[in-house]
Amino acid sequence: MWEEHQDDIAIVAKNVWKEFDGTPVVKNVSFTVSQGEIFGFIGPSGSGKTTMVRMLVGYYLPTKGDIRVLGMPPNKLGRKGRRRLGYLPQSFVLYPNLSVMENMRFAASLYGLLPIQRRKYIRNTLEFLELWPHRKKLADDLSGGMQRRLELAAALVHNPDILFADEPTAGIDPILREHIWEGFRQLKGEGKTLFVTTQYVTEAEYCDHVALMSNGQIVAYDTPENLRRTAIGGDAIDVELEGVIQGDLADVIQFEELKRVEKLSDNTWRFYVNNASSSAQVLVTCLNSCDISARSIKEYRPNFDEVFVRLLQGREKTAPSESDSTPH
Repeated sequence: MWEEHQDDIAIVAKNVWKEFDGTPVVKNVSFTVSQGEIFGFIGPSGSGKTTMVRMLVGYYLPTKGDIRVLGMPPNKLGRKGRRRLGYLPQSFVLYPNLSVMENMRFAASLYGLLPIQRRKYIRNTLEFLELWPHRKKLADDLSGGMQRRLELAAALVHNPDILFADEPTAGIDPILREHIWEGFRQLKGEGKTLFVTTQYVTEAEYCDHVALMSNGQIVAYDTPENLRRTAIGGDAIDVELEGVIQGDLADVIQFEELKRVEKLSDNTWRFYVNNASSSAQVLVTCLNSCDISARSIKEYRPNFDEVFVRLLQGREKTAPSESDSTPH
């Protein structure tokens, strides 16, 4: 049975499957998105991200499983409910022969905004995305990055509570990518909920919770920091020593939180611990007691490319079958 809807939950997916001609594209996917958070749905091209988004906005129906957006199946949201959603699709869908302003007026009319509302909402949205000075330009004359911002403006013009953004930063330069994420953080600060898909694994850093996708399944689902800790089995501390140590440091450095020791080079070692902040001083004390001097000591934080690879490799080793892949 479906649980009673909670006011602080914006999106819920339970055991969702989607098949096309008998071929599963999304496989037993479950997650929950709280109101006012940025949820990252991250994975390589072809992993099922766009199909999932299209089910969340009601364009596709799931083959199996349940989806609730604002407490309702997406395809059953009434006109009022649908006005609370914004959708940024993957490819440019606005009219190239219309100006920025004309495209925005058209988008605003689709959401039923009255003329007096349109003027205010359009200007606010274009200024928010730094497009107001370009309002008279044809959409076709905009750069690719500006076209992407125009699409985002069209998805936000009616001030939705939830924004579904499918690959919003694909194919744009790193500076504009950072500007878009800065805008997303501002929207979150206003209480908006954002469901963002991306193939750039490093963008997991910008999210409150992340589902890592591969081959239609969720490989891992947690906060970015917890995913990093899961990938490497806790925290890690890199120590550069004053000189070269003969033998294995694991034989001479022992304390309760130490899990394992890895040699990176002749004088650099990595210590895996439960908690880096509480273990760093203990590690220094242990080194000093063994007459070993450290030139530098710092926490090692793997980037999310490495995190994703480690989690995927771990999943491949432990997952017995596709049907058993239900996250917590």
